[in-house]
Amino acid sequence: MTRLSVNINKVATLRNARGENVPDVVRFAIDCERFGAQGITVHPRPDERHITRADVYALRPVVKTEFNIEGYPSDDFMRMVCEVRPAQVTLVPDAPSAVTSNAGWDVIANAAFLKDICSRLSDAGIRSSIFVDADPAQVRKAAEVGANRVELYTKPYADNYFTDRESAVKPFVEASQEAADAGLGLNAGHDLNLSNLAYFYRRLPHLDEVSIGHAIISDALYLGIEQTIARYLLCLRP
Repeated sequence: MTRLSVNINKVATLRNARGENVPDVVRFAIDCERFGAQGITVHPRPDERHITRADVYALRPVVKTEFNIEGYPSDDFMRMVCEVRPAQVTLVPDAPSAVTSNAGWDVIANAAFLKDICSRLSDAGIRSSIFVDADPAQVRKAAEVGANRVELYTKPYADNYFTDRESAVKPFVEASQEAADAGLGLNAGHDLNLSNLAYFYRRLPHLDEVSIGHAIISDALYLGIEQTIARYLLCLRP
């Protein structure tokens, strides 16, 4: 079964626009789980422009499914996640000023650094996932540095889906097979939506989890969050 993890960053962005607690991020996470989401994802950035450190600590005791924290493994970030101990930490190479994640790690060039980070997460009992492009060499190196999973950066697939979906998904199929051969779990995320998710899911039989935020929150403006989660779960049904 491929699990759906809802990224709630955009909910925090809306809340922060008024400086109050509407919408309530913690309440929203609880409702997402109640409506069928199998995980909650957050990405606390250093400037706290959406999810804050306080949110991370507030969410930890209430998230009953999988809690996934994304971020660049700075010293501050690593201290926080080792205190909070979520089920999973997804390591991204974003600079602090990045608007959103826009590329995977060059794991080969950063092997020593990432090996140390994965070891620290393992010692804390946290599953590690490295955000990578659909490149078998990078996937293979992620296994060598001790990651438990990789998350495939799926924007190139989404950008080319309507032009030639078979060509768009081919590199991801190859990368997913490399992950399976290396004994890695497989996640995916970025620009997956109701139009392109079902096909992606059908072509990647080893897919453990998708993390989706922007599209889910955007769809929820029209459909409501309960109906939106139901439709995404249908895309992940065999």
